[in-house]
Amino acid sequence: MANIRDLKKDIDYLAYEVISDCFAAMSVTSDEKVSDQLSEIVADAVKLRNELFSRVSYRGDREKAAEVKDYYRKLRRDMITGADELFTRLSKTVSG
Repeated sequence: MANIRDLKKDIDYLAYEVISDCFAAMSVTSDEKVSDQLSEIVADAVKLRNELFSRVSYRGDREKAAEVKDYYRKLRRDMITGADELFTRLSKTVSG
């Protein structure tokens, strides 16, 4: 299993990629409605990042290593699915 530092870096990387893509899209659009939707996506990316960071600090019971591994496996899965949903919303907003 990767260490906590690497997990936090991955969370930051995905959140900042979503945010930077939103800001890039905001800079080329003149539609106020699209800009508002992009701002909502940025806010949701920040919420996702903060929620995942608060969950990373879980240490668990060292004697129940399987439960701890499952916890972090679920956390990684939630990180990937959350970022994927944000990128999907971004794609629909920009293309739609």
